[in-house]
Amino acid sequence: MPFHAPSEDLIYLVSLSLSLSFSQRISISPRKKKKKKKKNTTLTMSSSSSSKKQTLFISTLIISWYSSNIGVLLLNKFLLSNYGFKFPIFLTMCHMSACAILSYISIVFLKLVPLQHLKSRSQFLKVATLSVVFCASVVGGNISLRYLPVSFNQAVGATTPFFTALFAYLMTLKREAWVTYGALVPVVAGVVIASGGEPGFHWFGFIMCISATAARAFKSVLQGILLSSEGEKLNSMNLMLYMSPIAVVALLPVTLVMEPDVISLTLTLAKQHQYMWILLLVNSVMAYSANLLNFLVTKHTSALTLQVLGNAKGAVAVVISILIFQNPVTVMGIGGYSITVLGVVAYGETKRRFR
Repeated sequence: MPFHAPSEDLIYLVSLSLSLSFSQRISISPRKKKKKKKKNTTLTMSSSSSSKKQTLFISTLIISWYSSNIGVLLLNKFLLSNYGFKFPIFLTMCHMSACAILSYISIVFLKLVPLQHLKSRSQFLKVATLSVVFCASVVGGNISLRYLPVSFNQAVGATTPFFTALFAYLMTLKREAWVTYGALVPVVAGVVIASGGEPGFHWFGFIMCISATAARAFKSVLQGILLSSEGEKLNSMNLMLYMSPIAVVALLPVTLVMEPDVISLTLTLAKQHQYMWILLLVNSVMAYSANLLNFLVTKHTSALTLQVLGNAKGAVAVVISILIFQNPVTVMGIGGYSITVLGVVAYGETKRRFR
């Protein structure tokens, strides 16, 4: 069979189709790349926006936490020392009542955290014990504010790590590295120096403040012992839900015995100051919000961040209280408090490194 060479027309058509196909591939490929690039850019922008929102959320939480903690402390001082409301036990009972009501609303209705049920009588007794110790620490702290400036109150309160380490060793025989114990020396030494340089030093106020600090540390160690099993552990929100009503029941008879004229004098004070009930209500709500925000900040940040923020919070409270109440301070007092804070920072760092 004879071979025929392809005609020129056929060759032209084949070459034309090949060139069109090649040009289509070239034109489609950049479009795909553009679409892919656009998609990647959108994802990056979305990730950046999400990161900014998270940062803004955590920053708002921290500012709110600082505001509520420092606010309730300053308002306590204002009510107990400057306003003439001299009932620290009744004030603590108001705080616990607000915590009981608002905890129930937050957990049962708003479902901020899952509700954890008490599973046994033994667990209830453990929570009740913690509640009594917690009451003692809050009442002691409020009583001390009647006699001591907020700045010195915070200096003494900064010794909590010392008492925590002490009770942990006495109750559980838990030992830390010698460097960790060494870091506690400036914590105690700083308070001793600050006490000597405090113009408004009051022995009864100091004893109540140091007792409140010790009770707070004792409660944290006791909580670790009593609620150590997985089945009995409660998050701080649920623990507050169960502790608060028990605290109110425990504080009511103590209030009636130790502050019998609280109702009549409070009503008299309310007639003289029209904002009395509003201040009490705001103060009580802030006491709850301080606990709620502490839980949220703990949840959304690391333990190290929380520790740094806690140390800074004390310093901020001292500065603001001095500016508001104009209480006299000395170089010796400021130096002592600074040594205590540095000791607390060193203690936290050594404890983290030498676990």
